[in-house]
Amino acid sequence: MSLYPLKFKPRYVQKMWGGRKIATILGKTVPIGTIGESWELYDFPPGVVDGSANWISSEVAEGGLAGKTLHELVGRFGRDLLGNVRAIGPHGQFPILIKFLDAREDLSVQVHPNESYARANPGAHLKNEAWFIVQADPGSRLLKGLKPGITREAFSKAIAGGSVESAINSIPVKFGDCFYLPSGTVHALGAGILAAEVQTPSDTTYRVFDFNRVDPSTGKLRKLHVEQAMNCIDFSSTEPVISRGPELVKCDHFTIRKVMANKGQMVSIATGELIVLIFITGQGELVSSGHPIKYARGDTVLIPASVAQLNARIHNDSLWLAVTFGQR
Repeated sequence: MSLYPLKFKPRYVQKMWGGRKIATILGKTVPIGTIGESWELYDFPPGVVDGSANWISSEVAEGGLAGKTLHELVGRFGRDLLGNVRAIGPHGQFPILIKFLDAREDLSVQVHPNESYARANPGAHLKNEAWFIVQADPGSRLLKGLKPGITREAFSKAIAGGSVESAINSIPVKFGDCFYLPSGTVHALGAGILAAEVQTPSDTTYRVFDFNRVDPSTGKLRKLHVEQAMNCIDFSSTEPVISRGPELVKCDHFTIRKVMANKGQMVSIATGELIVLIFITGQGELVSSGHPIKYARGDTVLIPASVAQLNARIHNDSLWLAVTFGQR
């Protein structure tokens, strides 16, 4: 069987800080409760997600490959799926993780390890990520990067004194803003924000402050990881950058471009490489040599490298993110 544009079944994750926007704004059918994350495209080896003994991997939603997992496709199709992009690790992990995040409350102030820290600490994994703001309530803000002049010593005192927020840049956000968060960047997604997240597939997170939030499962304050975080933080002062496109992010691991199209257009999409499309607004269908694939707001579609030709027929004004990959 030949490959075609692939949609996958989302994996919904309950979070104490989550809300209902993944249902009310993106139109997804989610379970009852505070859903903080919708994993759109994921592939994790045994032991990484909830201690599972098996691979946790996206399941194809439709077409002849329905029911197959992303990990199965990587093993079965190889270069036809990935092109020149390398799978990760000895067992061929897919090289990206795509999510939607719904922050009803502030997420913890946290940092992720860089490559040198990950190499020196087994179990820690590099995590570079980017957020695209899909919707933001009035007054919403996020935290990103230390303010100029904040040294290791000053930040350590801020943690001890409970004044972490005062040491980090607070950035008002609106629809269409994009933020790149390389490993080593102190950050927190703020309350009232719905974001699309593109990241290297890691969940190594070190919290330095959690707004004194109590974990309902234990009745205690959530665990912090101050020592690990202090060893990962990039203390060089840089002004926070807001990207608005068309090229939103370009780093060693992925590139994100913003594409906009109007109702009634037929848009040609360049193929011949692995591409992931994240649909932020609009409706339409993707037309390749096989049957058309409908898309709507909140859909994520993987375009295998072997797809020779692809067009988007635009039913309603649409904006999507096109994610391509480095050759690492």
